[in-house]
Amino acid sequence: MHIDVERYLNRFNVLPEVRTAVSQIPKMFINGDFTDGQATGTKAVMEPSTGQQLTEVLLGSTADVDAAVASARATFDSGIWSRMAPNERQNILLKLADLMERDADILAQIETIDNGKAIGPCKDFDVLGSADLFRFMAGWATKIEGATKSLSVPGDFFSYTLREPIGVVAAIAPWNWPLNMSAWKIAAPLAAGCTIVLKTAAMTPLSMTYFARLTQEAGFPPGVLNIVTGEGSVIGDYLARHPGVDKVSFTGSTEVGKSVALAAASHLVPATLELGGKSPMVVFEDTNLDDLAEATRWSIYFNAGQNCSAGSRLYLHRSIFDDGVKAIKDKIAALSVCAGLDPACDVGPVISQGAQQSIGRYLEMGKRDGDVIFGGDLPEGPGYFVNPTLIALDDNTHPLVQEEIFGPVLVAVPFDEEEEVIAMANDNAYGLGASVWSENGARAQRVSRQLQSGSVWINCHDVIDSATAFGGVKQSGYGKDLGREQLEAVLITKTITMQL
Repeated sequence: MHIDVERYLNRFNVLPEVRTAVSQIPKMFINGDFTDGQATGTKAVMEPSTGQQLTEVLLGSTADVDAAVASARATFDSGIWSRMAPNERQNILLKLADLMERDADILAQIETIDNGKAIGPCKDFDVLGSADLFRFMAGWATKIEGATKSLSVPGDFFSYTLREPIGVVAAIAPWNWPLNMSAWKIAAPLAAGCTIVLKTAAMTPLSMTYFARLTQEAGFPPGVLNIVTGEGSVIGDYLARHPGVDKVSFTGSTEVGKSVALAAASHLVPATLELGGKSPMVVFEDTNLDDLAEATRWSIYFNAGQNCSAGSRLYLHRSIFDDGVKAIKDKIAALSVCAGLDPACDVGPVISQGAQQSIGRYLEMGKRDGDVIFGGDLPEGPGYFVNPTLIALDDNTHPLVQEEIFGPVLVAVPFDEEEEVIAMANDNAYGLGASVWSENGARAQRVSRQLQSGSVWINCHDVIDSATAFGGVKQSGYGKDLGREQLEAVLITKTITMQL
């Protein structure tokens, strides 16, 4: 661990369990045991607030994926989890949620050190939100049911359907929400009776290592959850096309998602893909601008803009354009940009130097072609920080409006008419999230129905709950996480017909 990281941890008095977790090379978790497996080496894990090395991660091999899939397959076929009494499976998942809540401070500190996000929201949303999801999905374990069928064919038959777990689920999680997105990938399959092989992001492997210990304490049978670490281009692709996998669930970039889809299709395995986004916020002249400004604070500026559904395209009615950008400017001017462990932190660093530099190129574009209302620069000093930025543009075709920047950069574009803004909002490759802002309920409903998006929020943005299905259209992917709808993707329907 670099001396600057050591000083950072000492400054904020991290918990002893956290210091242990972040100082060790995280092991893989296969068949209930932590192991180095047959790793081909290690890769540095950087701490974003200091820009220095934190630890290393094992570069797992295809042999490790084979071992993890074999463990998941043997456990699934044994029935120890898939045929466990539903209320027993429910109770184990509830125990896991209790343990996550008990260790919420530990998990939040690990996640913040590994990813850089602000510690307060990390505990509330990432950790406790994940615990809530496990509780929500645990309840479904006892509510999976089939149906009887009335047949019209000649004869006397009794026909019914069963809903059964699909089998081994390959879950590939992103670096921007290491714990939370892993929970999104695995909670529903676990409730249904599936077993899991989870690949964590190489940049952020630490929180799921600690989580694995909690599954042991909760009473998970060995092989129910298996975790492999390493490069996506090596073991992620291999896992997605593995013949021992029955379902693939991926969250990440659209470019990588397309390769995952092809890998899964190579052996006819269904995939759920939650990919990129460039979510519009359509704001009419009768909007409460204070509410709008607060929503941007928790959407595009929370997690330093590293959120696929963040409201990153702001369409403001021309009559309120100046007032709207002023309200948002005042909001973001009050945000504190600092190290994630600092209790005062509102906006932490982005994940890496490469991400910081990529965002910086967009900022230069904004200075050249638009009007920088606030921010627009990279602060000096250590760490991968980007100042919260608001840029005004009057060109819907500009790359700042069309491309996913994945940083704390909001682009404001004026519009005049309802039909005009609907066309502008839909003129984009992505379709993950969108919001409509108006006190006119009929207009808000009318516009919401015309937006090409998997989720639409009215007078709010990024309001996500365990009960609400989440997923996109167009280049944002297909399939749903969360809600009852996610269970449909991890259950198969078997029809049984008996002649009486």
